[in-house]
Formats: sequence, structure tokens, C-alpha cells
Amino acid sequence: MSEKVLVVDDEKIILDLTSMILRSRGYHVLTAQGAQEGLQIIARENPAVVLLDYMMPVMDGMTALRRIRQEFPDTYVIMFTGKGSEEIAVELMKAGASDYVLKPFNNQDLVDRIDNVLRLRRIELHNRELEEERIRLLQEIERWNRELERRVEEKTQALEKAHAEIVQAEKLATLGHLAGGMAHEIRNPLNSISLFAQILKSGVGEEGERLIYAEKILKEVDRIDDILIQLLATSKRPRFELQQVSIDRVIDRVLGSFEGQVKAQNVTVRRHFERIPPPIMADALEIEQIFSNLFVNSLYAMADGGELNIFLAHDEKEVRIAVSDTGGGISRENLGKVFEPFFTTKAKGTGFGLSVVLRIVRTYKGSIRVESEPGEGTTFHIRLPLD
Repeated sequence: MSEKVLVVDDEKIILDLTSMILRSRGYHVLTAQGAQEGLQIIARENPAVVLLDYMMPVMDGMTALRRIRQEFPDTYVIMFTGKGSEEIAVELMKAGASDYVLKPFNNQDLVDRIDNVLRLRRIELHNRELEEERIRLLQEIERWNRELERRVEEKTQALEKAHAEIVQAEKLATLGHLAGGMAHEIRNPLNSISLFAQILKSGVGEEGERLIYAEKILKEVDRIDDILIQLLATSKRPRFELQQVSIDRVIDRVLGSFEGQVKAQNVTVRRHFERIPPPIMADALEIEQIFSNLFVNSLYAMADGGELNIFLAHDEKEVRIAVSDTGGGISRENLGKVFEPFFTTKAKGTGFGLSVVLRIVRTYKGSIRVESEPGEGTTFHIRLPLD
């Protein structure tokens, strides 16, 4: 396909002569007898080159040149100037003309100059395309780098989480071995202490300090035994019985056991059961332990009132549970320790409650995480698979 060349000149003889020369060389020639008409043709036909006369009425060549370079940068301009107008020609080149031709012109010189400008245009347009492609590729590389950084960050967080879970599992396993040995070694003398305390109790009257002391000894023995049971529960699964368990009913049942405490502390309970899940195969007592431990912590954090929110929903794969309170929250330095055995911020706490929750959730191949900001409450998110 031949290149389009537009000739803009107010002299008809120049238009006719130029058109004849260029058509004979295979160019597709367009003509205009004024700058305004020429601009309209450029907008419509998008010619490769414009031969533009400098001296024209209404709009001169310099004004038209500036309009073309601003509005149609892919169209190159060769200026026609009168003989002896080299200084003007230089100004035109500075304004954006690609070349100039002095009138009267030599036919071959005109064609050669058009060929050179077209060659220059092809090179510059190609270079522009290459530059645009380079910029596009750099942007693509930048986008890939950002995506790679995002994926590396995700994998790093996943590895850190997996490492933390492995460390936690190793702690629980170590605790399990330790707890088993401790329970056996402690319970033997504990049983003896309990036996002697009962003997002392039976040998005194129904009143008196000795009876009180004996009863206190037995009470402390029971307390130590409870601690041993909790210690074992954090790392070792006790006897269990799998059956169909409805989580919504378990939540309501456990909430009922805290009804008195909820009223006494002026706590508002809000149940957000978005979608009640089907029953899961589980041990009912273990599932109850999850919620009883979470509710204990929430109520402890809201001694002066607040809101306890329980969210429940599910999809095709898992049950989603969230237990949140409006208490004082957990400090950043303690947030990563809440599931560790023995860790507690309570004055009389043992630090076993959330460790038991973690062990039970993992038993059912679920996950649990905590979100908290000091002064803004705490939320525990639990996911349990339906299968």
C-alpha cells in the first residue's frame, strides 16, 4: 500500500505539479488549498507526510506546523519556502518540521527529500514502538516482581505459621511425656496424704481446728488432682465417645451454664447464628470444653460488663465460629503466647484452658487463631471441617 502524502498550498499550479510528480512515483496524493482544509484532511486520512507551504492566507504555515505537531505527532511535515528563506527554514525546523524545500524545487530533489523523511519516520515510529514495548515489559516485570514479593511474603508467613505450629506441637508432646510421669509420681504421695488426712479427720470430733485443718488438706489434695487432670488434658486426649454433635446446641448449653455469671457481670450475649451447620462426628464433652474455656476467658475480661458475641456459619467444607468480647484485649507481646501451656495473665489461673482448646481443635483437624488489640477486645476464630 502506497504512503499517503498531503500537499497544502494556496497556489493551484503547485498542487497540480506536485501531485503529478508524486503520483508518477507511486504515492497516494491528497491536496488542500489552505491550512484549515489541510488539518481536516489530516484528521480524516492520517497521511504519513505533509508538504506545507509557509506563505498562506488565513493560517500561515508556521501556525499550521505547530498544530500538526501537537495534534498529529505521527504525521511528518516538509515545508515549502520561497527562495532565499533559509533563516525562516531554520526556524521551521526548530518548530518541528522534518525538512524543507525551496521554491522553485527540483523534481528529483523533492522526491528524494520525501523518501528520506518517510525513511526517518519509519525508523522513529519503530523506535517509539520499541520504547513503548520496553516500558510495557518493564511494567510487566515490575508487576511480576510485586506478585513474586507477595507470594514470597505469603509463603514466608505460611512457613512461620507452620514452624510455630510445629514448635507448639513439640511443646505439647514434651508436656505430655512430662505430665504423664508427673501425674504418676505426684499422685502416689498425694493418695497417701489424702488417706492420712481422712484418718485424722475420722479421729477428731465434728468441730475444732483439727477438723478444719484436715478438711483443708483434703480440699488442697483435690485441687492438686484437678490441676493434674488439666495438665494431662492439654497434651493427651482422654477417653472419648464420638457421636453426632450439633455445635449450635452445644453453644446454647454452655451459655446456659454461665447464665448467672453473665447476669451478675452485666454482660450482653449476642448469638449470630448465620447458618446453622449440620452435626459433626465428635465427642460432645470435648466440644463443650472449647466453648467453656473461651467463655471463661471472655467473661474474665469483662468483669465490669460488655458484650459477648458468638458467630456461627458454615459452607460446604467447614464450620466457621467466632467468639469475641469487648474486654481489655491482649497486649502484642502476649498475643503469640496465649495457647502455650502455663501461660496466663489471671491471678489464679493455671494457663491450661486455651492449651486444651488448641489440642481439641487440632484433634478434629481444625484451626484456631486469635485477633486482639489492647482496649478493643478479643476474637477467637475457629474452623472445623465438616468431613
